[in-house]
Amino acid sequence: MKKMICCLAITALAILTTTAQDGERIFKKFKGDVSLGYAAPLGSGNNGGVLFAMEPKFALMDQLAVGLRIEGAVMAKFTGTDTYGNVNADDAKAAGSYLATLDYYFTNNYIFRPFAGGGVGVYGIIEDALNSDQVTLNKFGGILRAGAEIKHFRIGIEYNFIPASQISTYTYDPQGIPMLGTAKSKNTYIGIKFGFCFGGGPL
Repeated sequence: MKKMICCLAITALAILTTTAQDGERIFKKFKGDVSLGYAAPLGSGNNGGVLFAMEPKFALMDQLAVGLRIEGAVMAKFTGTDTYGNVNADDAKAAGSYLATLDYYFTNNYIFRPFAGGGVGVYGIIEDALNSDQVTLNKFGGILRAGAEIKHFRIGIEYNFIPASQISTYTYDPQGIPMLGTAKSKNTYIGIKFGFCFGGGPL
């Protein structure tokens, strides 16, 4: 009987030493998240839109994780200025991206984990997403981001750095003569995201 009690005590002690206490997490290498959010393009006159993202991750250590962010964003409109100073507007712009990311977590507490990170990769920009003859421009860009994970929920803000595009436009000179011009379209946008984390939590 005493041997059985000792065995049970040792087993219980082993479980306690491997189970998270007071919000501390158990280290797990694989995790991920899916998010919805608001995409806010930079530049005056631009309207925001929606975004969707998913990001599988691998933890190099408990406070450092690498991942692959796959995101799509659609913004209601963008404006640009042509070579004559006229303002041009399109109905919609879309951006799809594949970025390698790195996040650093400031605590190991499962209940509240603030983080900061960044990433680099490729963006596919569709200048007029509602047009049947869409043209996708591939741009190399990156992000800086910060936020927090609260249990299985994730909130964050991301600044997407994307080079501007030069697009051809038909416009009119001051005399009203139609001319072929160029417009500069800003691609950089800010993403405000709310998501759900899977994996990486306590046992």
